[in-house]
Amino acid sequence: MMNQEMSRRVLLSALAGVAAAGLAGCSGPEGAQGSAGAASGGEDLLAQIQGRGSMMFATEGTWSPWTFHNEAGDLTGYDIEVARAIASRLGVEAEFAEGEWDGLLAGLDSGRYDTMANGVSVTEEREEKYAFTEPYAYNRIVVITTADSDIASMDDLAGRTTANTLGSSYATLAESHGATNTGVDDFNQTIQLLEAGRIDATLNDEVVFYDYMAQHPEASLKIAAENDEPTHVAFPLRREDATAGLLDAMNEAIAELHEDGTLSELSNEFFGIDITEA
Repeated sequence: MMNQEMSRRVLLSALAGVAAAGLAGCSGPEGAQGSAGAASGGEDLLAQIQGRGSMMFATEGTWSPWTFHNEAGDLTGYDIEVARAIASRLGVEAEFAEGEWDGLLAGLDSGRYDTMANGVSVTEEREEKYAFTEPYAYNRIVVITTADSDIASMDDLAGRTTANTLGSSYATLAESHGATNTGVDDFNQTIQLLEAGRIDATLNDEVVFYDYMAQHPEASLKIAAENDEPTHVAFPLRREDATAGLLDAMNEAIAELHEDGTLSELSNEFFGIDITEA
């Protein structure tokens, strides 16, 4: 799978150079390429997607069980399969460009990707910049520490050190409680820092913690505290006239996936619980 992945990245990298053909290739921080293209001149993005027959989702691919590679090397996870189901409802194929969090946001802003499938939490600050679909999941943010930590509440983060990807809702929440956040690339790097004693805590989804502990039962970690309100997870779109039709179509698809039980089935498959209701 590694050789196949490298070949794919080389091919996509070459395609990104064909600027004269009008393709909007993009290179994420890890060399991932996209071919979505911004809605130029106010052209309807949904029409563009259906015209090319594919929809480009940005994702990290390293954040199990939301988005990750299975033992066979295939990209999967709750976000990935929901994205594929939505694309199918729109009559197109789902394509994915992998990279680091901040690069994904930059790619979305510039029109390199159509949207993100990466457990994106809806926040007031993000709503000023992005148009979000209806939520397709709800989760609770928790404080993860070593088993012997004396942190027992969100307020105990004051004066402590944490680590999360820059610009994430986790980093913002930690800093709002007085923590000093260190930027990292992904969850695995965060856990390495925590277990090495280089940070005091990290914030992440409750389901991500339990997934990690299921894979690493020997880890001496615990949930020390949790946020009071569940966060809403939705797909972000650029806030512009060209995305209005796509937003409506995605909302319709999400409603159908709720009604026919697809979202619940996928949630139980990847999380072991149903997180599709608030």
